[in-house]
Amino acid sequence: MHARRVAAPDAPASLRNVLCLNDFAPVAKRRLPAAMYAYVSGWSEDGAAHRRNLRGFERRAFVPRVLVDIERRDTRTTLFGVEYESPFGIAPMGFSRMAAAHADELLAREAAAAGVPFILSGASLTPLEAVRAAGATSWFQAYIPGDAARIDPMLERVARAGFDTLVINVDTAVHGQHEYAEKRGFRAPVRASAQLAWQALTRPSWCWRVLGESLLTRRPLRFENMDAVAGPPVFSRTLVRDIGRRGALSWAHVERIRRRWQGRLVLKGVMSAADAVLAEKAGVDGIVVSNHGGRQVDCAIGSLDALEAIAARVDRMTLMYDGGVRRGSDVLKALHCGARFVFVGRPILLAAAAADGAGVAHALAILKREIGTNMGLLGINSIDEVARLELLRD
Repeated sequence: MHARRVAAPDAPASLRNVLCLNDFAPVAKRRLPAAMYAYVSGWSEDGAAHRRNLRGFERRAFVPRVLVDIERRDTRTTLFGVEYESPFGIAPMGFSRMAAAHADELLAREAAAAGVPFILSGASLTPLEAVRAAGATSWFQAYIPGDAARIDPMLERVARAGFDTLVINVDTAVHGQHEYAEKRGFRAPVRASAQLAWQALTRPSWCWRVLGESLLTRRPLRFENMDAVAGPPVFSRTLVRDIGRRGALSWAHVERIRRRWQGRLVLKGVMSAADAVLAEKAGVDGIVVSNHGGRQVDCAIGSLDALEAIAARVDRMTLMYDGGVRRGSDVLKALHCGARFVFVGRPILLAAAAADGAGVAHALAILKREIGTNMGLLGINSIDEVARLELLRD
């Protein structure tokens, strides 16, 4: 076991009025084109699954204990033999470079500085090798097609880059219906339009920071990590075809990956206890219980409810959680419901859009501080003691 130990950064003066994760959203909205903000903050269809994620936390409440000596509070936790400073990390998010310049690298760098992991998305626009170099605590999440000829070279590339944890996204057999973002101009593949042009013109600082950065550094906005070689540009008309037969991915491919991948293997997007049992039998090291933040199937149950059901069926495999986390208390609730670790997505990317690296560092510090405060008010000193608390449900 080894440790990641860091000092907490001071909050930048420009973010003094940003007191919680939700406070980053209005700042980011002022800086981003409407289409990009809708993509980051949005959901699929009517947003029902997204709201279920949020309600899952609202409907659960701890019973505090008092007169406990809580002067020894410590937010550190161990995951896969690595000691992290906090029981949360940064979830994978595609298109991040279109929200903030160098977003993937700054997320990796700030995560490493805070002593927590960052998962790079296969839908990212920065070569995975550059991201791993920017932050040694990074993991890689792949969008794997059901094609062995494309799987094996991808595994070799990820291993060569130095990643020790591979995450396979398993809940994107087809693309969800992102109507909220599409009505505001965001489509995948991205298509040039008068609507997008006007939005860009009204956000000149975004144009300079994001589009200008791409031109000046000669790093095109393209999908760098969908395959063993660089993929299509964001504006490609053949994007769906180039991504491959993702709908053909099956448990047989997971077993093949398990035989060939020497590092830790995680599946992200598992919501069924039956699927969690199959993952355990396949030799997977862990799963991230997640409905993709409500961005895929809108008729899905809330992720926290799924986590409780899965925790009741799985014994040995490491459970992690993603979806709807906005407060330190949410992290503690997910841990109580069976997660060993929690990942946070869109609020962190909105923090990057709001203030680049300083925003990400501030967001991570806020969440860590809230966890420590809640631990003290609930009467516990360590993350392992969360399980002893009483958690009631409305």
